[in-house]
Amino acid sequence: MEFGEWSIYYKEILDDFGFSREDDEKSAQLLDEILSQEGCLTLEDLSKIVGFSDKFILFGAGPSLKDHIHHVKENYDLREYVLVAADGATTALIEERLAPDIVVTDLDGNLDDILIADLRGANIVVHAHGDNMDKIVNIPSFFTNVLGTTQAQPVGNLYNFGGFTDGDRALFLIVALGASEVILAGMDFGDIVTKYSRPNLPDIVGPADEIKRKKLQYAEKLTNWVIENENVDVINLKE
Repeated sequence: MEFGEWSIYYKEILDDFGFSREDDEKSAQLLDEILSQEGCLTLEDLSKIVGFSDKFILFGAGPSLKDHIHHVKENYDLREYVLVAADGATTALIEERLAPDIVVTDLDGNLDDILIADLRGANIVVHAHGDNMDKIVNIPSFFTNVLGTTQAQPVGNLYNFGGFTDGDRALFLIVALGASEVILAGMDFGDIVTKYSRPNLPDIVGPADEIKRKKLQYAEKLTNWVIENENVDVINLKE
């Protein structure tokens, strides 16, 4: 998705949620400054790292996640796929002794588990938005191989491939990496959330609040945009 087209969705999102474009831009600038000092991955670097396959499995943090992890372990040769975890889904993969190749995160998942993934060789795609500047400042003490993204105008070392939530943003990244096939696992787009997307949830699953439901609606809309507009075969295990 070109930025011009994304900016239409972005303006709608800013208006719908009351987010601040200025705060998004400040967060992006902060992340760019850190990556400029500490070093970072480019899209070309990441393409070379995961270039062993153009087939991907994207793990979201929906209630079907664990069932789908077991399904792909039993039915697919995972050595043929690049494994991508959307933020909190990393925890479920670690629990099931799977190491993602890429983690896409805005840093509100379980950072200890994302750090474990990093230590096992995962490449961490860190997203800057107006509400996570306090977490971005600690990136140098956490992760090694980092690619930065923003939902605002790209600046410096940062990219904007399109996408809003960790899950659909990961899908746009996968398209940018040249995928021919993407299997969606744990991408439910419903009104139930899990402890993987909400670590402070008292139970394993619970009802999504109004904001989360609205975010999932955008995630589904943007996922459908990829299916309808990009030359990639998207298979959702939920369907």
